[in-house]
Amino acid sequence: MSEHFPDLLRALVTDVMLILLLCTMAMPKYRDKRIYIAATALILAANLGANYYFYLNGDYTAVFYVDLAMLLVIAIVMKPLFSDSVMQWCFSYITMINIYAAIVFLSYYFRAVLPDPEYGNTLLRFLLFAAVILAFRRWVSALYRRVLDNWPVYILPATALLLCFLGHFFGGDIQQMLTDNGSPLFLLTLLGLSIYVAIVHSLKTITAQYRMREHHLVIAAERQYLQLATTGMAARLQLMETAALQNSRAAHDRRHFNHVLQGLLERGQTAEATALLRSEDRPAPELARVFCENPVVNAAVSHYAGLAEQAGIRTEISLEVPAELKVDALALSMVVSNLMENALQACTRLPEGQTPYLRFIARNAGRLLLEIENSCSADTALDDAGQPVVRREGHGIGSRSVAAFAKTHDAELLYRVENGSFRVRLLI
Repeated sequence: MSEHFPDLLRALVTDVMLILLLCTMAMPKYRDKRIYIAATALILAANLGANYYFYLNGDYTAVFYVDLAMLLVIAIVMKPLFSDSVMQWCFSYITMINIYAAIVFLSYYFRAVLPDPEYGNTLLRFLLFAAVILAFRRWVSALYRRVLDNWPVYILPATALLLCFLGHFFGGDIQQMLTDNGSPLFLLTLLGLSIYVAIVHSLKTITAQYRMREHHLVIAAERQYLQLATTGMAARLQLMETAALQNSRAAHDRRHFNHVLQGLLERGQTAEATALLRSEDRPAPELARVFCENPVVNAAVSHYAGLAEQAGIRTEISLEVPAELKVDALALSMVVSNLMENALQACTRLPEGQTPYLRFIARNAGRLLLEIENSCSADTALDDAGQPVVRREGHGIGSRSVAAFAKTHDAELLYRVENGSFRVRLLI
């Protein structure tokens, strides 16, 4: 048996590396590795026993045929252990035989370069299989899964390559075939490598282009959300500016009224003063409140603060937003409007017994930090991406608009829900 040890070692290394390669290309179904180890042990025992029989007779051609038959058995027996579809499994099987044929040829062709050709053949097979498995694991695995998903496109060139390989292996003594067909097999190996590199590279390019188009579509959708929100915000600002102008005119008229009243009182004309007061017995218009230095953001905050007070929502607002901002003031006011509007809506949906409140603070220390906290109902939740869950159709545009702003300006956006409170932080 010792004289056949190099042959048995080569068969053992080949079988083990083939099974490892197959497990690398396919998707295992079970986590328990003992199942795969047991299946591998049975396959190895059967194949080594058959190989040893033909090694005793020196029939290496029969050994090659037995190996091909054993590969077919591996494909049938081990398929239930993997989750790939039948055609995905067939594509991996064809690819595995192509790699096997190329490595058998290369290890035989270059074995004479090493001091001991018998063990050199085994060593070359081990190194070549290891290089292929390492390349699959580190660089090709994810893309190969996409190749399997698109197997109808790529199975024809892989099958044609397999038939070309088998055509140069069959027809006589295997050693003689490997020797006589050295040049064609070498060119065929290079062709096979080019085919699989082209398959992977083409899919990588197509995937990159698809992702680019998808990214452009996302950007276009975000721009639409921003445009919708900006249009709505512009209308709100127009109303606020009109209200502010009316407040300014009312204040100007009030000053003139006060001067007339003061003159009447100074001259002792109390009856005329009383009549004047009665004619102007109406509530004074409320002047616009100032929450921050930035007029656009202040207009948005004033509008929603007034709505909150009308709805009986307790508010706490403390803002340090400068007049000059590093970002567009209108875009920021739109974000503030969306966040405050969402907070007000959450407060109006509270169950009885829960006190509504809204707290809005902004601090400027090199970067602008906005934080809005409001009471929320028990069913308020965040999705896997950390965004508020939209439970009603037609809602959620404001949150998407805020997310688009954060992405555009590389800002940090964080939502948190805990103990009946909803909190959002935006660091710009």
